[in-house]
Order: sequence, then C-alpha cells, then structure tokens
Amino acid sequence: MKVRCAAPVGALISILSLLPACATAPPPRPLPVPPTVADTTDTWPRPEVLELAMQAFQCGKREGRFKRPVLTIIDYSLPSNKPRLWVIDVQRKQVLHHELVAHGERSGEAVAVAFSNEMNSHQSSLGLFRTDEVYTGRFGYSLRLSGLEPGINDKAHERAIVVHGSSDVSPAFAATWGMIGRSWGCPMLPEEVAPKIIDTIAGGSAIFAYYPDSEWLRESHYLHCGVQVANASGGS
Repeated sequence: MKVRCAAPVGALISILSLLPACATAPPPRPLPVPPTVADTTDTWPRPEVLELAMQAFQCGKREGRFKRPVLTIIDYSLPSNKPRLWVIDVQRKQVLHHELVAHGERSGEAVAVAFSNEMNSHQSSLGLFRTDEVYTGRFGYSLRLSGLEPGINDKAHERAIVVHGSSDVSPAFAATWGMIGRSWGCPMLPEEVAPKIIDTIAGGSAIFAYYPDSEWLRESHYLHCGVQVANASGGS
C-alpha cells in the first residue's frame, strides 16, 4: 500500500497539464544495494553518518543557511521498518526524536536504492535541506523544504516535497507488510508524532538525507566545505 504526497488521481490530469514538457523523470540511476543492516536500538545515528551530517550542517551554518541549531538526519541506507530519522539539538548534544520515515515509491521497496531531483520521479532526494514554513493542506499539518544542493535536491519546492504525517508510517504497518508506506518523494512521518516534530524543526533548521552514493559523497559542496575553504586560503 502506498501513500502519495501529491494530488489525487482525480486532480492529477489538470495539474500535469501545467507542468513543462521536460517534467518527466529520466530512468533512475541504479545505486548499489547497501549491505544488510543488523537490528539496532542505538539512539544516535551511526558515527560515519553523524560525522558527514555535522560537516554539512557546519558548512551551511557558516554560509548563513540556517537560523536554528537543530539538525535532522535521515539515513536512507537503513530499511524503512527501522527508525532512521533523528532530530538533534546540536547545542545541547541531545537526540530529541528518533522515528520511522518513509521514502519515495520509486526509490525502492523496503530499502531505498535510487534517488532523484526530477519532477514526477516519485523518488526521494539526498543532501542538505533547509526547513521553511508550516501549512495545513491535503495531508494535514505539513512543512515545506528548500533543497540546498543544485542538481541533487534543489527542486524540492517545485516537486512539493514536504514533511507530513501518514497512518501508513507506523510499527503496526511495518509488522504487517515488512515495510512502511511509501510516498511520492516526501519524508513522511508517523501520524501521531508528525506535528510535534514539524514544530521542533520548522523555520530554518537543517535536514541531511544520507545514502552511500559515491558521486554525491564526492561532489557535494557541503561535504567538502572545509577543504574548499582551506584551498581558498592557501591560494591567497
């Protein structure tokens, strides 16, 4: 069963008529399937993921991208039936929330393996995002996002990628189906905790969505900010 963070089928035809002709997504670029992840009850993300997320957050902070010292980490290399979203108070070094989160229906089944920035791809995007304003829409209380990485996630607004709740993101759903519901690319949260998490992270905090994509890890500005700054200083 799939939950879509987009217009229902009845309204889809009229909406698609407004999209540019180049909105159709290209075939997804296949990515390596991550190794099987052992069951874990760790409160914090894996050290290597946390380190990358902090690098990206500090880079964005130096550039004035964020207004709040709150960092949300999504580890898409974990299966969807495991809690793989963390909300961290960076100043206090505290995990405020650790929850399930959905990926796009064309990113994979129980495990996400493909990611896109393209319209109508129905895939999740990687990289660094900034949270924007909240609103109440078709999927209830929701949070808009701005993607900060050109070519990786900067079409988040255009694609209507938002944080919202869903009844299909729950331990009960995962126990029945072996996975949680999927979206059209939105990071959906458990319905009962979504409003609290949205209020915690709204208004200019950071979201870092991770997967071991070698091209993104190699080319992301936010993962190499310190190197770039050092090179610029050394060349002056």
